[in-house]
Amino acid sequence: MAGYETIAVIYGSDSSEWEVSCRSGEYTASRIDDTKYDVYEIFARFGRWQLVAFRKRNSMRVPLPEGSRPEIDKTDFSVNLYGGKVKFDFAYIMQHGKPGETGQLQGYFEMLGIPFSTCSSFVSSLAFDKYACKGYLKGEGIVKLAPDYFVRKGCNVEEEAGKAVAALGLPIFVKPTGGGSSFGMSKVDRAEDLPEAIRFAFSEWPTVIIEKAIPGGEFTCAAYTDAGEVKTLPVIQIVSDNDYFDYDAKYNGRSNEICPAPIPDEVSDSICGTTAKIYAHLGCSGLVRMDYILAPEGLYFLEVNIIPGMTSASLVPKMVRAAGIDITEFLSTIIENG
Repeated sequence: MAGYETIAVIYGSDSSEWEVSCRSGEYTASRIDDTKYDVYEIFARFGRWQLVAFRKRNSMRVPLPEGSRPEIDKTDFSVNLYGGKVKFDFAYIMQHGKPGETGQLQGYFEMLGIPFSTCSSFVSSLAFDKYACKGYLKGEGIVKLAPDYFVRKGCNVEEEAGKAVAALGLPIFVKPTGGGSSFGMSKVDRAEDLPEAIRFAFSEWPTVIIEKAIPGGEFTCAAYTDAGEVKTLPVIQIVSDNDYFDYDAKYNGRSNEICPAPIPDEVSDSICGTTAKIYAHLGCSGLVRMDYILAPEGLYFLEVNIIPGMTSASLVPKMVRAAGIDITEFLSTIIENG
């Protein structure tokens, strides 16, 4: 066991996902074992890092009112609280989007030599970019990949849209290569709607991936490391009330997330095995979640979530409950393997 004492949970972000990140971070902080660790909550957005609450071992949470929240000293990742200096010895990163999932925050901690809960800076930046991540998996024979087309901001959108339709056909999905929670994402059924969908994706990120829509069911599986061994959690099947698993379906209750997924054991084992292989191939660490489409011809990879949502209604806590693992015990496993 690593034996950390002061855990800093960092949430908020510089992206559209900052509010979701706050909910994830607050839930995570509330479930970390207060008999083992002092827990400090840091709200970080656009370079300003403030301590917003803390919970000492075997004590109640103390929220700090706006106007009296101490700033984090980024030179050594510490804070001056009530006249004393608190040095954090582990960072639990719950920033969805930039900089928590892009590798930037990980690079900061790597330079300071402070352990953290996620993939390394390199793996984070690779996995966060949907196009780059698919490129890393191509030719490996681990999982199927939907045909795609890449565009960068500043291109002739109408011309690139025509090329994408010619290459992929319809329907297609348009996604920012960076980002999550389906921000900037669209499903396009008509060629004339594609230029606007590309521009919408550019509002979130300067590069965009256009993918052929693969008919099938959507499934997700999470993996983590425990004592050097890659372990997986039960598979979830996602049944959206909407045309696809968009922001509304994710966060407004317009989906049915069935865990364990009602599929044959051999299919579930295959999804778990594929998740473990991708985790190892990318060099992941900490907790990650992989999303897939299960089509008649096989399993298609969608994306890696290196910091999956951790609200009480999120997918990973449902997997943890289905596995019969206490969420506090699970978070201790993530921390002590960091």
